[in-house]
Amino acid sequence: MTILHRSWLLLVPLLAACAAQPPSSHRSGQGFMQSPQFIEGEVRVTEHRNGDDLLSAGLALAGLAGLPAPYADALHPTPQELRRRAIQNSWKGIADLGPLGGYGRVYGAVPGVPGREYQAFARIPGAHAPHRVLLQVPDAFDTHKRCLVVTASSGSRGIYGAIALAGAWGLPRGCAVAYTDKGTGAGYFDYADDTGVQLDGTRAQRGAAPLEFEPAKASADAGVAIKHLHSGDNPEADWGRHVLQAARFGLAMLDRAYPDQAPFTPQNTRIIATGLSNGGGAVLQAAGLDREGVLAGVVALEPNVHVEGYGRALYDYATDAALWLPCALSDARFGNTPLARGKDGKPPAAWLARCASLREQGLVSGATAQAQAAQAYEHLRAGGWTDAALNVAASTQAFDLWRAIAAGYASSYLRRGAADVPCGFHYATTAEATPAVRASWWADGAGIPPGNGIALLGGTDASADPALPGIRCLRALWDGNGADVAALHASVAAASARLPRPGLPLWVLHGAEDGLLPTAFTSEPYVDWLRVHGLHPLYWKVPYAQHFDAFLPLPGFGDRHVPLLPYGYLALDRLWSHLYEDAPWPLQAPAPPAARPRGAAALERAALGLP
Repeated sequence: MTILHRSWLLLVPLLAACAAQPPSSHRSGQGFMQSPQFIEGEVRVTEHRNGDDLLSAGLALAGLAGLPAPYADALHPTPQELRRRAIQNSWKGIADLGPLGGYGRVYGAVPGVPGREYQAFARIPGAHAPHRVLLQVPDAFDTHKRCLVVTASSGSRGIYGAIALAGAWGLPRGCAVAYTDKGTGAGYFDYADDTGVQLDGTRAQRGAAPLEFEPAKASADAGVAIKHLHSGDNPEADWGRHVLQAARFGLAMLDRAYPDQAPFTPQNTRIIATGLSNGGGAVLQAAGLDREGVLAGVVALEPNVHVEGYGRALYDYATDAALWLPCALSDARFGNTPLARGKDGKPPAAWLARCASLREQGLVSGATAQAQAAQAYEHLRAGGWTDAALNVAASTQAFDLWRAIAAGYASSYLRRGAADVPCGFHYATTAEATPAVRASWWADGAGIPPGNGIALLGGTDASADPALPGIRCLRALWDGNGADVAALHASVAAASARLPRPGLPLWVLHGAEDGLLPTAFTSEPYVDWLRVHGLHPLYWKVPYAQHFDAFLPLPGFGDRHVPLLPYGYLALDRLWSHLYEDAPWPLQAPAPPAARPRGAAALERAALGLP
């Protein structure tokens, strides 16, 4: 069993008379107050000063961009070490910290921000599994301009998954920042030794301590269970509730941090919601559920957002891309696209094999690989893909993200367990999953394998196109018939966004060349839907920006694009000016920035086209 590292202290009352109260409660100048009912167990409180801090765990910008933060004992990393590594990996997964990227020089900064963290497990009513909520309170919290930023992790990342956006903007400004992992994260459960992840990030066996994710019992060879995929909750349908719950948690913890100024409420504390990718979709879902006026404004970057009848759902275009994109990218028009050709200048053999498979299935009719590729390209174009999105989608195809997303989301939508993933897929450890790798899963994992010694297996055959059977099966769950198809569509519909309240300041920003969540399927139809209903969202389609700022250091990639984060920071600055300096909020967005590709040299501010 993993040794339990306990560096934290339970929150105790500030007044001596409170010493006998349970750890979920405290007294203040406002009287006796309980923790929110959705909190499960203890609230873990830690202080971060003197070589540690909230924003970078003491690594600063150079350390965040450097080698993985080390462990003194790789088999038994401490909670402090795991936290530092998790923050570093969250930064690297979102921001371009490369030498040419300009972070800290052209835009953004990573100052030291001392303060406290309050973290707990929480639960949405009816959910099988808990999720994490976290509040970071800087020592320089501005009690005169009470500000709470609330955010949700990007992708399927863990609790720090939006720190490069929400934390980097809010903490230096004196805002507290509330995070939710929205039912995702790397709290992997390993059936081999029946262990999961505790609140402090260390691993423990089932029954020894409260765990982030504790699935139903199964045999030791059942593989690995992932919370987002195997909780049985379809957490995406509750992402908006997760965000609003995190806001309430943040207010309650501010009451604890500043009891003499409690209560903190939406009426005396401005709550700004921001997120990117899945986190962007989460804050837009929250905006649609916020009937009590909790949120003062919303800034969503490259959101995974869907409204029934508008655009296309992620599962729809992900499975379509997984099937058709390898062949389409074999077309000669993508000859100079980064990651679309091997060192020999030719498409990967597996992509050409997909063209042959499509012809065998009667989906294309061309007699040559080039003719088949051209027909596959036309199929995607007819489905709404733009050339700009297809060019960048070569990167997601090269990393096999479409199959990974489709298999994982199918399991989540159909509420399956680790032993019952649709289409014959399953997740299992590989030889790379050494005891040291497993001990660091919570800090290093991105939320959906493969990676970190966990493989996505199954759904294959022994043909020249081995991935085709699983992909065809996943696609049939969208456009086929039967109970599973109906259940999957119902789960997707449950995650559809709702209309925000009139007058809510809302700004959506999206890269024009996003190849993972194309604007034609996500932001544009969402914004059009809002406008049809008489609302006035601001929208920026940023030229030359794509989905992954973290991909910009790749050779031949960053020189074609600009990062998206600086535009998000600017939008948040404008929202701050509106909320705290009485700047008017426009009915129409300013003209989109005149961004241009960075080129081979280091990024300069002029390339961003910022005002």
